Amino acid sequence: MAGLPEQMRDDWNRRAEEDAHYYVAFGRRGQDEAEFLETAADVVRYLEPELRRLPPAPPRARRALEIGCGPGRLMLPMSRHFGEIHGVDVSDRMIALARERLAAVPHAHAHHTSGADLAPFADDSFDFVYSYAVFQHIPSREIVFQYLEECRRVLKTGGILRCQINGLPQTAALPNTWEGVRIEAREAADFALRNDFQVLALEGAGTQYLWTTWRKRPRGWRDSLRPPETPPARLRGFGNTYTGEPLVPSRGRYACVSLWMEGLPRECGLNHLEVRIGGQPGMPSYLGPPVWDGVSQLNVALPAGAGDGLARVETLWLGRRLCEDAWIRIVPPGPAVPLLYSVADGVNLVLKGRTASRLVKLTLEEIGDPSGLGAAVDGLPVEGLEWFPVDASTERYEVNFRLPESIGPGRHAIQVRLGRRTMAPAPIEVL
Repeated sequence: MAGLPEQMRDDWNRRAEEDAHYYVAFGRRGQDEAEFLETAADVVRYLEPELRRLPPAPPRARRALEIGCGPGRLMLPMSRHFGEIHGVDVSDRMIALARERLAAVPHAHAHHTSGADLAPFADDSFDFVYSYAVFQHIPSREIVFQYLEECRRVLKTGGILRCQINGLPQTAALPNTWEGVRIEAREAADFALRNDFQVLALEGAGTQYLWTTWRKRPRGWRDSLRPPETPPARLRGFGNTYTGEPLVPSRGRYACVSLWMEGLPRECGLNHLEVRIGGQPGMPSYLGPPVWDGVSQLNVALPAGAGDGLARVETLWLGRRLCEDAWIRIVPPGPAVPLLYSVADGVNLVLKGRTASRLVKLTLEEIGDPSGLGAAVDGLPVEGLEWFPVDASTERYEVNFRLPESIGPGRHAIQVRLGRRTMAPAPIEVL
């Protein structure tokens, strides 16, 4: 780890000076202030609902911390929820930009730190800690897990950590300060359990955008839990997560069941929760806070290879029944239809259906085996096609390539081939 924080600082200072908006928001180069700040809206929607997990308190009584705050893009909208908000970043240049952007928000404070710890802050001092698109750029697993340990230290007991990591499968490629380490969902959950965090969300397993929510519990919490003598919760409803109907396809993006339960123990989390669907273990991904009537939502992805027909859904916590069983009908999925989902510039991602860099990024779904992928532009074969998985549940892949040299400005057509299947042409404009 020696020298790595300095390398991270130098690389991110260079990016800040070159085009901070581009490297932070992954959009296009040269974004103006309004466009840049607008890119925060989608991320904030992943953060704000988790505030409902905090004990009731006026916003001015709460303190928050952002890890990897960059130029203050998220701190600005998130500041409305707290009486005090702090942000840290390894780049002193990014921190200078953040201080400029937050100058009119007196309770927002940006700090240049080592890039490996949260040393400026006291133990048990924050209600909410969050991070987005930061850990996925760190090239050291040691540093990522050190940050997670530091999150535990600075959080108050009962405080919430909401963060995003790269949950894609490991590759042989060496990580760097742009394409950092990958940490799979099971590894993150195991770390949380060892460190007495209650896991409440583990969404996007197997993707680059694995979101997880943890609540800090006292030391020794996991060893103090005892299974209930009788089922403590009452099942109020169940069905397909997306439609609410008691019909779930056996695979694909809609292969997910929701259970709505009343009276869940506050200690209940995904750490010790087991859901069997047709006798096979499903994958719990989200346990929501109780809503106004005391009901919490539990989302569970169907196990791979789930058979068709009526299936029992058994919910166990600490090895004992949590609530009464549910019954769902698993139906065959529709036929896989490879789909060209989007076409964009490979550098300026906000350029949809156009390219200025001559690099093209395609997003495809229901691909199955990508080894048979091929592409052509106006009938000219594309060389050097590169792809990587984005979401296993939808068999989504991103495909990148450079336009053939003979393709000039104007409108053209991209044809994508998967084995013997050819998809409908997609238009692209070369600027």
